[in-house]
Amino acid sequence: MTEKRRPPGKPTEDRKLLRPAPYADTTFLDSDAWRALRIMGEFVDGFDALARLGQAVSIFGSARAQPDDPVSQAAEELAGKLARRGITVITGGGPGVMAAANKGAAEAGGVSVGLGIELPHEQAVNSWVNLELNFRYFFVRKTMFVKYAQGFVIFPGGFGTFDELFESVTLVQTGKIEHFPIILWGCDYWAPLLGWLSEQVAGEGMIAAGDVELLRCTDDNDEIVGWIEQSFAEADEARGETEAAPQGEERAEALREREQQRTSRPE
Repeated sequence: MTEKRRPPGKPTEDRKLLRPAPYADTTFLDSDAWRALRIMGEFVDGFDALARLGQAVSIFGSARAQPDDPVSQAAEELAGKLARRGITVITGGGPGVMAAANKGAAEAGGVSVGLGIELPHEQAVNSWVNLELNFRYFFVRKTMFVKYAQGFVIFPGGFGTFDELFESVTLVQTGKIEHFPIILWGCDYWAPLLGWLSEQVAGEGMIAAGDVELLRCTDDNDEIVGWIEQSFAEADEARGETEAAPQGEERAEALREREQQRTSRPE
């Protein structure tokens, strides 16, 4: 019988792991493999923090709007109305319209979520957020906006606002999400865009004429609240019908997925 011994002076892996100073080259921290773990960690943190939110709406808009801007005031009022109905308000956690919406929700006693993002210019999450998450990766953050909200309200804004608008309408158009109202606040601001979509884009057959109708536009916060509550009711009704149906594609798919998630008890 032979005995294999560790060469004298060679440290064990545990010892290397527990050394206070770096043992080896730390460039692995910038590798794709390490990034993949970091991305997974961001998803896990987001799922853990937001899974119990209940009904929620994401509000988007310009970070440059001042507190006395009518757009900011409307966002604050709307968020307060939603919060008083027990609806969580989710924003990007920044200034402008985002801060106004977080303020309205927080002052109404609601859950005011801020999903911050690492940017080249430092931007702290606003002080009205009472549930804060920060992300390195835009696509992880975007997943949280869609997964844990049941509707978007989009106030006037720039490229970031347009990004969220077109991503959400694409997800609805392609059937990735259902019962998801996309509401534009400020019809004067959005009218040129809606006109271009109807006349130029739909007119040349790049989208279906009905696709433009996926977007609703108003300046009335009470109308927005009504649309959102109606969407919640329709989603609850559809969910009840699916659960009660003895057959059907959705029901069968849900049962297959549930069965695949079960693991047998080890003997």
